[in-house]
Amino acid sequence: MKKTVERAELLKDMIQEAIEDGATTVEEVHQHIAGLPFDALEKLGLFEEQAGSLKEKQRKTIGLVYDTIRKVNQEVGSLISEQFAALEDARTASRNMDDKNDQDD
Repeated sequence: MKKTVERAELLKDMIQEAIEDGATTVEEVHQHIAGLPFDALEKLGLFEEQAGSLKEKQRKTIGLVYDTIRKVNQEVGSLISEQFAALEDARTASRNMDDKNDQDD
C-alpha cells in the first residue's frame, strides 16, 4: 500500500509540473499573439499614445488568468498531498491498533 501511495504522489507531482509548464508555455504564446494588434497599430501610427497603455493592461489581465491557473494547480496538488498523508496516517494507526489487539489476546 505504501508503494502505491508513493507512486500516486509521484504521478501527482508529474501531472502538476506538466500543468505548470503547459500553462506557462500557453501564456507566452497567448501574450505574443495578443500583442500583435497593438504592435501593428503602433507601427501604423494609430493610437500611438493609447496602444502601449492598452497593451500593458491586456498583458496584465492575461497574466492574472494564467497566475490563477497556476495557483489552482498548486492548491489542488497540496490538497491531494494532504489526502495522501492522511491515508498513510490512517494506515499506520490501523496497523498499530491491530498490533495492540494482537498483544492483548
